[in-house]
Amino acid sequence: MMIVPSQDVIGAEIRDVDLARLAADEFTRIEAAFDTHGVVCFPGQHLDEEELVAFAHRFGDIERNFLTQYAHPHHPGILYVSNIKENGRDIGHSDAGRVWHTDMSFMPRPPRATLLYALEVPVENGVALGNTLFSSAAAAHDSLSAEKQRRIAGLRVVHQVAGRRARTGTGQHDQAQRREMPPVVHPLVRTHPHTGRKCLYVTKGECEGIEGMAQAEALTLIDELADLIVEPRFHHTHRWRVRDLLMWDNCTVQHLASFDYQWPRHRRLMHRVTVGGSVPF
Repeated sequence: MMIVPSQDVIGAEIRDVDLARLAADEFTRIEAAFDTHGVVCFPGQHLDEEELVAFAHRFGDIERNFLTQYAHPHHPGILYVSNIKENGRDIGHSDAGRVWHTDMSFMPRPPRATLLYALEVPVENGVALGNTLFSSAAAAHDSLSAEKQRRIAGLRVVHQVAGRRARTGTGQHDQAQRREMPPVVHPLVRTHPHTGRKCLYVTKGECEGIEGMAQAEALTLIDELADLIVEPRFHHTHRWRVRDLLMWDNCTVQHLASFDYQWPRHRRLMHRVTVGGSVPF
């Protein structure tokens, strides 16, 4: 097994390993690499649904997404992420990742990790489409002055899935389900539960306010820090290949999907699994 770091502040590729037949010492190395690099790719995997879920479960309990209409019929821990339509209806979550975000920050215990397994990748003129862009919320926090870090330490932010992102038009067809999810409050600066590293935990999509702060001031600070997180110096881009298994750390990184493909000319099909995490602190 080879662990090959990217040239970016996050990201690594882990080669020459079969995740369906993983020895204990190999998993130990993989988990350490995941905590270190934030985004890891395992190319050329051949996993059925049981094997995918079993690998994910080694990192923690499997979460079930509230968008149950896109769940695998026999494996409810697997969510279809796809632009494919059958009988005029989406078979999967078709606009997942359209804005910068960290997965399910609106939950009391947001997931530790998200795994995305590529079964069909859209291609145009031999070039794969649908890249996923990542950015390091940990490196962004490290870039702040000591005074700025001191000023924001201890602040707590309101996260709401039917928040500001919903008013941009994203996810409109799932809005009734989104409105049923209550808001939660998390630290603006999270401590990584495995490494102890500090990470900014704000997005423009879900974050609606800061406890004890006037709304206008809170949104200004949220937007300032959200913009910092996604600056190009903190980026890593994943270019998809069929049978890539990609996983990312929802404390350390945020991500954004590109939508440079379109049904029915292009088909995209992914299996997504999320692994439960801890209450942010």
